[in-house]
Amino acid sequence: MLKGAITAIVTPFKNGALDEDAYRQLIEFQIQGGIHGIVPCGTTGESATLSHAEHKRVVEACIDQVKKRVPVIAGTGSNNTAEALELTKHAEAAGADYALMITPYYNKPTQEGLYQHYKTICSQTKIPIVVYNVPSRTSVNLLPETVARLMDFPNIVGIKEATGDLKQCSKVVQLCGDRIALISGDDFTVLPLLAIGGQGVISVVSNVVPGDMAAMCNAFFAGKLEEARKLHYKMWPLMEAMFYETNPAPAKTALKLLGKITGEVRQPLCPMSTANEDKLRQVMVKYGLI
Repeated sequence: MLKGAITAIVTPFKNGALDEDAYRQLIEFQIQGGIHGIVPCGTTGESATLSHAEHKRVVEACIDQVKKRVPVIAGTGSNNTAEALELTKHAEAAGADYALMITPYYNKPTQEGLYQHYKTICSQTKIPIVVYNVPSRTSVNLLPETVARLMDFPNIVGIKEATGDLKQCSKVVQLCGDRIALISGDDFTVLPLLAIGGQGVISVVSNVVPGDMAAMCNAFFAGKLEEARKLHYKMWPLMEAMFYETNPAPAKTALKLLGKITGEVRQPLCPMSTANEDKLRQVMVKYGLI
């Protein structure tokens, strides 16, 4: 079962193209920091603006660089079921350990439509799948009762819950028990989600502080709740800073300030405002990062 701190890693660009050298160095930074898994081509990886060729290359490069040291959970979702199936089959063939599949966005499918979407992909692949529920980006909420229906498919093994709704997350645990790994999709709610039966987080802030996010999860699972709580509040200002503007612009800016990448994002995202970048820098200085 998936467990611990998993980074939704950014995709670095240089002059508009994938900067594969910087990407591989970021992966090493994550693994050396003690992270428990890596997600290439998630929302934070700007999957929505990658070409299919780039998407596949980013997944392949991650798998190659990680070399099975931690699980690779490849983002393969789409609002087009056929496209999601193609990307999932590619991730499976490339050797990813899991696929992360967002609920179809923009189309606003019904609960039955969501069930049929995952059914189609599960019936044609064997890779373990983590479904991803983030209504703020997709305009559709995968309800706990539908998650329970998805237990019909043995390759559905986890759910990344980014509703921020602990009542809904509790209902998922109540209905599904240990048949599914409940993973937080919000850095702010990791600790409370662990307390109600969650298994970890797919994190944005761990792009910058992988060691602290991993340590918080480790502390919780070791029963060291006060240590976990201290790390939660230590990271809190940085968590807030990661959302001064739309993710992943702040995360990429923070990594730029650390000298790791150029910080480029793809349109329609744009660079952070000077005022917000200055605020982010101040948080990083206070944190001791720069």
